[in-house]
Amino acid sequence: MDPLRILAIDTALGLCSACVFDTVSDTAISSESIPMDRGHAEALMPLIERVMDRVEGGFSSLDRVAASIGPGSFTGLRVGLSAGRAIAMATDIPVVGVNTLSAFAAPYLDQSSDAWIVSVIDARHSHVYLQLMGSDGKLALPPQIISIVDAVAAIGGKPVKVVGSAATLFGAALREAGQSPDVEPDRAGADIDWIARLGAIADPQFAPPSPLYLRPPDALPQTNGRIARALF
Repeated sequence: MDPLRILAIDTALGLCSACVFDTVSDTAISSESIPMDRGHAEALMPLIERVMDRVEGGFSSLDRVAASIGPGSFTGLRVGLSAGRAIAMATDIPVVGVNTLSAFAAPYLDQSSDAWIVSVIDARHSHVYLQLMGSDGKLALPPQIISIVDAVAAIGGKPVKVVGSAATLFGAALREAGQSPDVEPDRAGADIDWIARLGAIADPQFAPPSPLYLRPPDALPQTNGRIARALF
C-alpha cells in the first residue's frame, strides 16, 4: 500500500470526530473528538478546521478522505458524508466510506482468540444493528437490523466478544440466554483512528461514501399535502 495521509470523519453516533492519520508512522498527526448526540452540523466544520490547523501542509497534504457511513443517525451521517465529499472534491482526492460496525470490531481482529466479534448499535424498540466477524476478519453475519431475541438466537453458542455502543445491552441479553460473552464497555462512537486505518486500506471503487441505511427513515411523505397547504 502506498503511503497515505488521510482525513477521517465520524458523525454517525454520539461523537463528532476527525483526525489526520499518517500510514507511514501509523499514528494520528492531529485528532479531536467531542461527545454529542445532536449538533454535529454546527460542530463538525470548526472541528475539522482545528484539526487541520495542526497539520503541516494543511488540506493540500492530504491523499484521501474517509467518512463513517453508519449505521447511525440519519442526520449525523449526512453531515459527515457531505463534509467528506466536499473536502475530497475541493482537494481532488478520493473519498471512501467506512462501516461503523467494522470500525468497532477492528481493534480486536487478529488477536489470538477463538471468540467471534459481534458489533452492536442500539436501534431501539428491542432491535440492534449487528455485525458478526471472526477474529480473522471473515464476515459471518453482514450488517443488519435485527431484534435482540433473534440476534441472540443467531449467535447460538459461539464464544463472542461484544463491542459497540450497545455492548452492555446485548451482553446482558446473551447472559440471560445462558451464555458467557466477553463484553467491552459501551463506546459513544468508533475510534476515529480505526476509521482512518480502515479508510486507508479501502478500495475507493468498492467503498463509496454512501450512507448504510439498514431501515427506512421514520419520517414518511406527507399524504395530505393539499389539505395542509389549504390551511395556510
